[in-house]
Amino acid sequence: MAALYRLKQCYPKRIGISNFHTSSQACAKEHFKMLVLGGGSGGIAMSARMKRRFGADNVAVVEPAETHYYQPIWTLVGAGAKTLASSGRPTASVVPSGVKWVKSKVQEINPDSNTVITDSGKEISYEYLIVALGIQLHYEKIKGLPEAFGHPNIGSNYSIQTVEKTWRALQNFKEGNAIFTFPNTPVKCAGAPQKIMYLTDAYLRKTGKRANAKIIYNTSLPVLFGVKKYADALWEIVKSRDLQVNLRQNLIEVRADKQEAVFENLDNPGETNVLQYEMLHVTPPMGPIQVIKSSSLADEAGWLNVDKETLQHKKYPNVFGIGDCTSLPTSKTAAAVAAQTAILDRTITKVLKNEKPDKKYDGYTSCPLVTSYNTVMLAEFDYNGQPLETFPVDQAKESRIMYHMKADLMPHIYWQGLLKGLWGGPGPYRKLLHLGMK
Repeated sequence: MAALYRLKQCYPKRIGISNFHTSSQACAKEHFKMLVLGGGSGGIAMSARMKRRFGADNVAVVEPAETHYYQPIWTLVGAGAKTLASSGRPTASVVPSGVKWVKSKVQEINPDSNTVITDSGKEISYEYLIVALGIQLHYEKIKGLPEAFGHPNIGSNYSIQTVEKTWRALQNFKEGNAIFTFPNTPVKCAGAPQKIMYLTDAYLRKTGKRANAKIIYNTSLPVLFGVKKYADALWEIVKSRDLQVNLRQNLIEVRADKQEAVFENLDNPGETNVLQYEMLHVTPPMGPIQVIKSSSLADEAGWLNVDKETLQHKKYPNVFGIGDCTSLPTSKTAAAVAAQTAILDRTITKVLKNEKPDKKYDGYTSCPLVTSYNTVMLAEFDYNGQPLETFPVDQAKESRIMYHMKADLMPHIYWQGLLKGLWGGPGPYRKLLHLGMK
């Protein structure tokens, strides 16, 4: 009905609406050459790049949040190694100067009419659209959540509201089971659910409580990690530190009053397993953003349907996507976003010249697997799950230098490089460090 009302406003009865696709901007309150949906890492980085391409006045970014967070550091926040305050900055400080910040939530995307409607009722038209809306967390799909977060001893590094609860649960741990979960859905930063397990092990050893703890990692996956080289090395760590890993176990309920976690056995439907916990870290089920799912931009699973090499939409040539909201078959990480920004910038340049995109995204992503308070295993790989390592060393080995890169260098590169549209991933440096052989 709302759409019909807007049509009626735009077009008098005597005028046909056959030109709706091309004429929509006449009715829209605002029009931009490039509209970016989402003010996360991909959205802000592409806004900066598009400002240079189109000029600030021609670019707008739609984002409701007042604060922008560097989420990769939340693993260390949950383990007490970094503060939550250090991970956030005002959104106003990261939106490129001169670019219009529309402080609203995207309510509706209409690619057939090149328009977007915000939750305030504002209609914005565009010539080109970049969708960078991220991924949706679904704590509510686990029975007992999110209410259980009102109880002690349960946290989650995936949410601003619950990441500090992880640290409090870790500090308050005395004895019993410390349980860590991985859901039966795609997730962002697939290594994070086990990073906090390794940090918990390290913290309990440091505080003399490890002997009284049983550390359990229940994952819905059939593997510990998706890339064999790193999985093999992680299994060695698991064995040497006496960590219990149970595959194909999916968290379906939290009984916070009893401190019980209920898991389903994915290999034997109907079979459940109840575990008592002294500490529980929950990785929530995740899925595509509803506004994309309900639009013609989505694939069958609800993700933004883009070409995996060019990041251009498969149906609408003036629409592009980046990051967690897309159908790209690679791990959803900030490192992947960085590599995608360089490819997408090039794709848009070519599209503007009516030329065919010539640079292809290989699926590069990275997961710095934090294995203690001073070591990291830097996993880097492509679409095929093949290692695509930047440094000429065996990155399946734990490294103190890689930890400092994760904890100290990468945040700087994020704020000063990626968000300013100046960092497109380590590709060029990889080639240099490997003497042009990679």
